[in-house]
Amino acid sequence: MTPVARLPFVSSSASFASPEIPRFSVVATAPVVGMVGAGQLARMTHQAAIALGVHLRVLAVGPKDCAAEVCADVRFGEPRDDEAVARFAQAVDVLTFDHEHVPAALVAELERRGVIARPGSHALPFVQDKLRMRERLAEARFPVPRWAVPRPGHERDDVVAFAEEHGWPVVVKAISGGYDGKGVWVVADPPGVADVVEKLSGIRWFVEQHVDFRREVAIQVARSANGETRSWPVVQTVQENGICTFVVAPAPEVDRAVAEQARGLAENIAKELDVVGLLAVELFETDGVEPLVVNELAMRPHNSGHWTMDGSVTSQFEQHLRAILGWPLGDTELTAPVTVMANLLGGSGADAEQVHRRIPAALADPGVKIHLYNKVVKRGRKIGHVNVCGDDPETARQRAARAVRILRGEETP
Repeated sequence: MTPVARLPFVSSSASFASPEIPRFSVVATAPVVGMVGAGQLARMTHQAAIALGVHLRVLAVGPKDCAAEVCADVRFGEPRDDEAVARFAQAVDVLTFDHEHVPAALVAELERRGVIARPGSHALPFVQDKLRMRERLAEARFPVPRWAVPRPGHERDDVVAFAEEHGWPVVVKAISGGYDGKGVWVVADPPGVADVVEKLSGIRWFVEQHVDFRREVAIQVARSANGETRSWPVVQTVQENGICTFVVAPAPEVDRAVAEQARGLAENIAKELDVVGLLAVELFETDGVEPLVVNELAMRPHNSGHWTMDGSVTSQFEQHLRAILGWPLGDTELTAPVTVMANLLGGSGADAEQVHRRIPAALADPGVKIHLYNKVVKRGRKIGHVNVCGDDPETARQRAARAVRILRGEETP
């Protein structure tokens, strides 16, 4: 049998028991997707790539990155290192990202050299710069909170004036770099403004209205390179200290008109910004004139979509690959009436060795699906998640929460 020739830019250092049967890391017809970043999103994208026959190559900062531990094809370099990213991008069919840290200007230069990047450099600034996102969405008449940029040297007075017009508290946001509650401050009164302004010396930031919301919801849409779109149902996200702890899919007791509005918002924003791949839209659900207000965007697989790994016909990770390759998108129908995702956070009793010893106890509930990332455990860091499918949101949530408590050593089965 004549072996399939490997592509010239792919190498394999694996050794095999039988030297007579050559083995290569990719066949000539397999598309090569390069993902910048090697965190848990890349790790779970790799799982989907295996099933699709897609060759995923990741750019990791170091060998301990959790996707670097499982992907066969890993290159190393910093996401803001122009030369490292350029070398990585030159031999892939499509370039994509598991975070927003690659400068859009660098991606634009790569595109000028012929690299296909999805999402592209024209879309990335709107997730890298929260102020530009607010400006662009407002210009296109999408519902966003009111905001203002304080004048240099007049920050305290301008924030107080904004609050007096729009009401206390107000929200102060770093323009770039914030996640999981970082880079966001809720300020309740004028003395609090002075404290935050002092902390933000040298950082670009703006102030916005604090939205009086009933709950936080999110929706994801996939948009293919050929313009096809598919959305999942709107979900409820539950935050504690700025970190998502639960996602309930679909959002319980959501009004049909509100669910349809969320779908329309996501699909229209994806089209407006020309996003290719996944777009996650985090929303405030309110009792005001605008039932939904846009909070944040992400152009990649997202924590609010981890439930799709067990609760949808097509997971967000498979869908992202289909979309950026221009393949037909998969079915987003639910596989159960409800799915609850519970994040497993690092903390007391949650070191990696102990968590792994407790897996059998958590799996005593046969409906529990555990997804661990093998990340270095730090307090408050997402090190895995649990999905539970069922018929009742509260019951599924209790089961998912119990599995997480068992994994963290907070409950003995």
